[in-house]
Amino acid sequence: MPKFVYDFTEGNKDLKDLLGGKGANLAEMTNLGLPVPPGFTITTEACRHYLKHGSLPEGLEEEVARHLSALEEAMGKRLGQSDDPLLVSVRSGAKFSMPGMMETVLNIGLNDESVHGLAAQAGDERFAWDSYRRLIQMFGKTVLDIEGELFEEALEDAKRAKGIDNDVDLDAGDFRALVDTYKGIVREHAGREFPTDPREQMDLAVKAVFDSWNADRAILYRRQERIPVDLGTAVNVCSMVFGNLGMDSGTGVAFTRDPASGQQGIYGDYLQNAQGEDVVAGIRNTVPLIELETIDKASYDQLLEIMEKLENHYRDMCDIEFTIERGKLWMLQTRVGKRTAAAAFRIACQLLDQGLITADEAVRRVTGDQLAQLMFPRFDASRADGATRLTKGMNASPGAAVGKAVFTSARAVELAERGEDVILVRRETNPDDLAGMVAARGVLTSRGGKTSHAAVVARGMGKTCVCGAEELDVDVKAGRFTAPGDVVVEEGEVISIDGSTGEVFLGEVPVQDSPVVRYFEGELGAADGDELVTAVDRIMGHADGQARLRVRANADNPEDAARARRFGARGIGLCRTEHMFLGDRRRLVEKLVLAETDDERRAALEALEPLQKQDFVGIFEAMDGLPVTIRLIDPPLHEFLPDLTELSVKVALAADDADPKDRKLLEAVHRLHEQNPMLGLRGVRLGLVIPGLFSMQVRAIAEAAAERRRAGGDPRPEIMIPLVGAVQELEAVREEAERVLADVAAETGVDVPALIGTMIELPRAALTAGQIAEAAEFFSFGTNDLTQTTWGFSRDDVEAAFFGRYLELGIFGVSPFETLDREGVGRLVRIAAEEGRRTRPDIKLGICGEHGGDPESVHFCHEVGLDYVSCSPFRVPVARLEAGRAVIEADGSDNR
Repeated sequence: MPKFVYDFTEGNKDLKDLLGGKGANLAEMTNLGLPVPPGFTITTEACRHYLKHGSLPEGLEEEVARHLSALEEAMGKRLGQSDDPLLVSVRSGAKFSMPGMMETVLNIGLNDESVHGLAAQAGDERFAWDSYRRLIQMFGKTVLDIEGELFEEALEDAKRAKGIDNDVDLDAGDFRALVDTYKGIVREHAGREFPTDPREQMDLAVKAVFDSWNADRAILYRRQERIPVDLGTAVNVCSMVFGNLGMDSGTGVAFTRDPASGQQGIYGDYLQNAQGEDVVAGIRNTVPLIELETIDKASYDQLLEIMEKLENHYRDMCDIEFTIERGKLWMLQTRVGKRTAAAAFRIACQLLDQGLITADEAVRRVTGDQLAQLMFPRFDASRADGATRLTKGMNASPGAAVGKAVFTSARAVELAERGEDVILVRRETNPDDLAGMVAARGVLTSRGGKTSHAAVVARGMGKTCVCGAEELDVDVKAGRFTAPGDVVVEEGEVISIDGSTGEVFLGEVPVQDSPVVRYFEGELGAADGDELVTAVDRIMGHADGQARLRVRANADNPEDAARARRFGARGIGLCRTEHMFLGDRRRLVEKLVLAETDDERRAALEALEPLQKQDFVGIFEAMDGLPVTIRLIDPPLHEFLPDLTELSVKVALAADDADPKDRKLLEAVHRLHEQNPMLGLRGVRLGLVIPGLFSMQVRAIAEAAAERRRAGGDPRPEIMIPLVGAVQELEAVREEAERVLADVAAETGVDVPALIGTMIELPRAALTAGQIAEAAEFFSFGTNDLTQTTWGFSRDDVEAAFFGRYLELGIFGVSPFETLDREGVGRLVRIAAEEGRRTRPDIKLGICGEHGGDPESVHFCHEVGLDYVSCSPFRVPVARLEAGRAVIEADGSDNR
């Protein structure tokens, strides 16, 4: 029979899959001899069984009973014992940190009898009744699914009745009355009495934690953070220690470095006479951790020693939760802390300099997504004249966010779905606000510190956040907040928040390029910038040195090509020629479509050819010495013509006076109209059906290359034939292209070699890649269309229609247009790569869909053995970093 329960003395930090992150780290701290309250962990295997079968696994209840008995023996008291009760907490703990997304119940074991025993042992009747009302409140919301606001309103009513604002001003009698009120809420809304049997309380709480794995907010968070759906959560049963026993007690959260900036120092929050959820919820404003030195120096000094020990042991910044019970320090949790993107880069380099990690590990500790966050624009304070500074809060998560103020999660989602930018404004956030936080550009709260729910979750998501803006009076029900000077900001008014400084503005503040973008642009040297720019430079340098994959860019004009090169691109992987036919050149395409004779068609092509040539000259110059892959025209020709409906209405309204040209054009649009253009006359089919079209483009490429060569340049063109499904299609176009290249070489006296290859964007092309490779010198996987044709999706139609539902059902973990579908599309890529290399060992293989800039997809391309990825210029640094990380992670994993 499998083992489902582990004592804290039995596990270690490497058992996160089984014990969850919290349980594994509690065990690790116990092994290190740190002061951890005794307890045990119920494994994720038990959770998965419960979620699959709807019942606890056989033998679990007996195993829990044995561990509970051992805990009672160690503590010298029984769970819920009337004269001296053992109380426990029941907490969730998945492999990956999901702050606030699942459930916790504290003070289990209290009932109408044991509350008197707790009061006697603590010598504090107020504390005992406060603990009891907290249990009923948490149990009612978490286990019995009662609306939490009912308990909050009852608490607010009690404070209003006494004319006070803070919980700490309520006395024992007030809390005793609240216990009766809370029991009534349970009776009315749960249809049962509050359970007084301690073991029943614990068992129901364990099941509630298991169930919370599939709570809406947990599902949304996993989707946002790309956490697998099938991991399940462990449950940690831990003997209670109390931070609400008086002013010599308290609770706090500490970071071994600043999670916002990465700077070394004393960072965290502390709250006297409180339990842990008071800090995280931001219900009461905390004091900075450094003030603990004057409150309780002995505990403060011990905490600093433990923080240093944990950081050196984990070799990373640690996030620590602790409680002080009447002067004794207890460690309740540690984990590798969530941090901002800037902090991640700074901390990686600091730990490298301290000799705690290697350069490879420093690269592994950061991600492409974090680098992308550092490239987002920042506020330009020098141009903020049109905005009014309202206040300053805590800079909880950096970035610049502008949007309409909204005061509920539902409203944030509603407006965001309409395409509007919003800032979610709350007194404090709670896990139920997650959907609104995801939808919003940024989060602003008037309460809470850098360790509050809003701050922790926003940092994890890379979302701009300002917390603890105490000067703001937020009225959620009225949909407004009041700033100093009686400035009232209503819902819908635009505000700007600066997560780097904590400043809040009324109005829109202009933005400017971040220092990291200026560094990539070459405007800022590594030595000229701040510590962050230096850290990015060091990590990018090592990643480039490790990478096997080259990174190219998708660029259609000289400006984009030049920027891509500055950002580190090693060529162009996709130059779309159809973009060169837009604007004023549309009329030339119209002439081509309307041509009725060979002479008319030839004249139209000859008018287009010099324009195409000049486009290529500029791109070759920008990418001198680097490969430029040019895709011949791909979309259907009707995309360059007027809209069928608009043109039909125009001709119909004109009746007999309609312009003959419009009539002729309408006939052409009707002739070219297709029910499903994505699968119609496009790509290689256009080149075979319209004589001279591809020849004109190849000639423009060849003449541009010859001109650059005569000017002393080093053009390296690669001609890509789109939408090939059979080798015969490619052979026909290749023969024509080679003839044109030879003609241009003879005419100009300049021979510029050009590779000829194809895009693999049809399943048949992937499955017959061995044959196609006979005529192709390179494959470039067009994974946008390959995803559409593999799944049978029309992207423009399906994303809005049902992708949301597919994500909810777990059919997708993430959209296959964002991250490559490894099992389906990825398998086709792997087959094509293997068969192509079998036929032509020196064939070049790349990817040029949007997936080329997606971190997870870059890792897949490395695994498959592609030679390069190609992405938008802005994503080039991201792909470069991930190309290096792919090599390092393939060589070994980080087991923190």
